[in-house]
Amino acid sequence: MPTSTVAPKPAADCPRRGRKQQPPLTAPEIIRRLEPLYGPQTWHPRRDAVPELIVTILSQHTSDLNAERAYERLIQVFGTLEAVAKADEPAIVEAIRNGGLANQKAPRIKGSLTRIIDQRGSLDLSFLKDMPLSDAKAWLTALPGVGKKTAAVTLCFSFNMPAMAVDTHVHRVAKRLGLIGPKVTADQAHDLLEGMVAPEDVYRFHVYLITHGRRICKAPRPLCPRCPLASGCPTGQTLLTAGASTPLPASR
Repeated sequence: MPTSTVAPKPAADCPRRGRKQQPPLTAPEIIRRLEPLYGPQTWHPRRDAVPELIVTILSQHTSDLNAERAYERLIQVFGTLEAVAKADEPAIVEAIRNGGLANQKAPRIKGSLTRIIDQRGSLDLSFLKDMPLSDAKAWLTALPGVGKKTAAVTLCFSFNMPAMAVDTHVHRVAKRLGLIGPKVTADQAHDLLEGMVAPEDVYRFHVYLITHGRRICKAPRPLCPRCPLASGCPTGQTLLTAGASTPLPASR
């Protein structure tokens, strides 16, 4: 059968030169457009809450792979997190050195584990799932080195609580889409983005944004022609209309 010579029509979500820009997308519309690309996302517990907390502390300013390796090494060396809580900081530093920033993360890990045991009698955070979300966040962020992102990851991934975790990918994509202002920090973005989506959709909204940031909405060069969000993305419309090919600053 002969190959057609008819040029394909531009994708519906790829704006043409001179086309009037569309209003920014809402969170529900973003979910609707990204679901066919990344598939349905159903929550399931990744690990217990305390290991999730420690892995997330280890992931600060490094890759998930490095964090997982550092956690595995931590357990190999000490056997249990209870033993880590009793260990000397230099020994913890040495165990997690392959994860990066070990001197900063070791006291946070030991401090958090010790505080949990002191306040709860064991390394069990299951009580958090029965608390109001704001109270659960406050309890976790009172631990040494635990910020909004670490608390949100722990609550969302361990208990399916509607806490919106904002990492560098989510933060970048949200700014490009106009969901948050260009000067909004990642810490500020947690509450803003969480308020834009129904509680039952927070988990998949997070997964879709972080996946999109890794695969298509990259820094510094987003793949706008392939993006199903382009017609409602202020950054994407600007780049596609102008035919821009130069990389964006990484902060975008």
